[in-house]
Amino acid sequence: MKIAILGSGVVAKSLGAGLQRKGHAVMLGTSDPAKLAGWLAGSGGVRAGSFAETAAYGELAILAVKGSAAVSVVKAAGAQALAGKTVIDASNPIADKPPVHGVLQFFTGPNESLLETLQAAYPAVHFVKAFNSVGNAHMVDPKFAGGPPTMFIAGNDDAAKAQVTALLREVGWESADMGRAEAARAIEPLCMLWCIPGMLHNEWGHAFKLLKQH
Repeated sequence: MKIAILGSGVVAKSLGAGLQRKGHAVMLGTSDPAKLAGWLAGSGGVRAGSFAETAAYGELAILAVKGSAAVSVVKAAGAQALAGKTVIDASNPIADKPPVHGVLQFFTGPNESLLETLQAAYPAVHFVKAFNSVGNAHMVDPKFAGGPPTMFIAGNDDAAKAQVTALLREVGWESADMGRAEAARAIEPLCMLWCIPGMLHNEWGHAFKLLKQH
């Protein structure tokens, strides 16, 4: 399908190249498409455009920007262009402050989440939290000794979550649906937990796995 990735940083590029390899048609949205010219040449066919062009292009979108820019980027993309579409929210509410003993600082509190903020601001968009709790090197075709890792997801629209679950399966993940948008209050801090071994010991080769009795 046509996938719009709103963002042009390392996460956006990793997802873009990986999804292009899987046979999807990918466009990256950015405020300055020209800056991606060199990377696009070796991307396998990924395209770039403005946020608005990219949002209109995609059948499904992925929001892959700094958490502090997430709301404004969706506004620039155009809520009308994204209305009714599944938008994977891969962003995290990381504050512009240094980690404390390896623990990232968030600009959200324990009873709120960036996903909820986005959903409240743009109620016609079907946001689903995913891809926020692992490093970009492992987002597509993760390889771990324990088998496929688990991606925790949340969102208010069941059809959108089913679409995200299918896409995650395609790129090598199991999914665990944690419920509605409020569950992102627990999912977003997994970013903190995932980063601690890296911050303290430069260990980045891991992912989460949900184990069940049955």
